[in-house]
Amino acid sequence: MALRTPNRLVKALVAAALALGATIGLASAPAQAAVWSSCDQWGNTTLNGYTLYNNIWGSGAGSQCVWANSGTNWGVWADHPNTGGIKSYPNSKKYVGRTIAGLSSLKSSYSVTVPSSGAYNTSYDIWDTGYAHEIMLWVNHNGAVGALGTSQGTLTLGGNTWTVYKGNNGANDVFSFLRSSDSTSGTIDILPILRWIANTKGWMSSGATIGDVQFGFEITSSAGGLDFVTDNLTVSSG
Repeated sequence: MALRTPNRLVKALVAAALALGATIGLASAPAQAAVWSSCDQWGNTTLNGYTLYNNIWGSGAGSQCVWANSGTNWGVWADHPNTGGIKSYPNSKKYVGRTIAGLSSLKSSYSVTVPSSGAYNTSYDIWDTGYAHEIMLWVNHNGAVGALGTSQGTLTLGGNTWTVYKGNNGANDVFSFLRSSDSTSGTIDILPILRWIANTKGWMSSGATIGDVQFGFEITSSAGGLDFVTDNLTVSSG
């Protein structure tokens, strides 16, 4: 069973961070506390090969704290107002550094606990090293959220069925894959998705180098404070 930080502790960290404007470490916290936490806007750390980010990047954001037992078991408490627009994307990142053509495998498994209220999606955010192409894989979503761009239809790839959207945010192309039904755990074979984008559709080059494979929660609203937990995550490539 995943070890979780008590909600009361995270709320206390939020209050302390707002008062002190500092990153909160948990060295002196109770024994059940996580090994790292931050309420800083850009708070980050690296644990067992994964980099964690608090990543409060949107306008009109409220309070948010991230905690971690490891790079693959972590969570966030967020209190963002019930307004439109993405407020944050707390995530855990694994760097790949291989071209699509050069990859023989790229897979990930996930298990999350998410709230029944609020507006958010749980997603992978995959980038090439030039940050010209962004591939999002939504495994679940709730509330008034939607993908950028226009629908390209539905297909089954990587062991899941997706509705695909293609768009551009003004800085880079965005290819979004929304799972046909919400899931809180599963395995995704990412490489066939990348090959379909590059080889079948020609939307990016198979020579593009895949850099960051991020996994986290894209939060639009979580008024009153909501908990999002990554119980387990693995990203492996070859």
